[in-house]
Amino acid sequence: MKKMVLMLENHAPLPPARPGWVAAICPHDDYLYAGRIYRPVFSGLQAREVVIIGVTHGGVRRAMGNPRGKIILDTHDRWSGLGKAVVVSGLRNWLVKRMPESMCLVSDRAHRMEHSIEAMIPFLQYYRPGIRITPIMVTAMSPSRLAEVSRTLAVQLAAWMRDRRLKPVRDVVFLISADGNHYGSDFHNAPYGTDRNARARAEGFERNLIKECLQGELSGPKLERLQQRLDPEQISHAPLWCGRYSIPFGLTTVLNLMEQWSPGLRISGSLTGWSDTWLEGVLPLRHTRLGITAPFSLEHWVSFFSMVFHLSSEG
Repeated sequence: MKKMVLMLENHAPLPPARPGWVAAICPHDDYLYAGRIYRPVFSGLQAREVVIIGVTHGGVRRAMGNPRGKIILDTHDRWSGLGKAVVVSGLRNWLVKRMPESMCLVSDRAHRMEHSIEAMIPFLQYYRPGIRITPIMVTAMSPSRLAEVSRTLAVQLAAWMRDRRLKPVRDVVFLISADGNHYGSDFHNAPYGTDRNARARAEGFERNLIKECLQGELSGPKLERLQQRLDPEQISHAPLWCGRYSIPFGLTTVLNLMEQWSPGLRISGSLTGWSDTWLEGVLPLRHTRLGITAPFSLEHWVSFFSMVFHLSSEG
């Protein structure tokens, strides 16, 4: 991680995020592809606890019988980290005991198979030694089910935080793991073709989507619009985000939590970085045993972006 961070600080570095964010979106693609987009988020982290909202990828869904409409928690006390383990927060056990069974599945197997959360751990631990985590995987949900589960989760989060006199930003923040579009024939997703112009058109669509639904003041209608525009059954050229559920679920949960915490608080999002595997290529980092798990070409590329969300009072 020291070699990685040093390279990222010197290899076309992006400005660090403004400190004091309450929520963030971060990619989980290979570090040698997406590392430059990871870094701005973590350098602005101040809290002692992070609730990590992760994806449930296709392989995990199939192995688990395709659970839907639920979050997935684990029972591990610690997760592997940089030299020493990362402690799981007591919040996780609180949620296991209090979330309705109809909304919550407890599965160590699912978490062991899933990579979207574990990719956050080295960066979190490097920038914030002693960090505690609450890992939450999100399954596919309809908009109405997403609203119901996120509202229930927010109620439990608020109760746990008040019981311990913890505050958003200062003590607890939310990190949403998500990659963007998976484009090309390998993904059965090439509505614009597979040349340079096609890649540029796909990028333009995705950037406009982020600007329209995630940048600036956050709202429930914006997040509902995002989920709708990521639904291939409603939008024929919808980008194939693996964050199709983790992003609207995570941010809706934060909105619900803030509404209970202090109704006058607003949440505003800022883009800290966007790129894709075709643009980035492979970072020239050697002798670390880091590698890549997929190729990149105009016929096969993945986008990723990072964002931070800050609180502000009305007026």
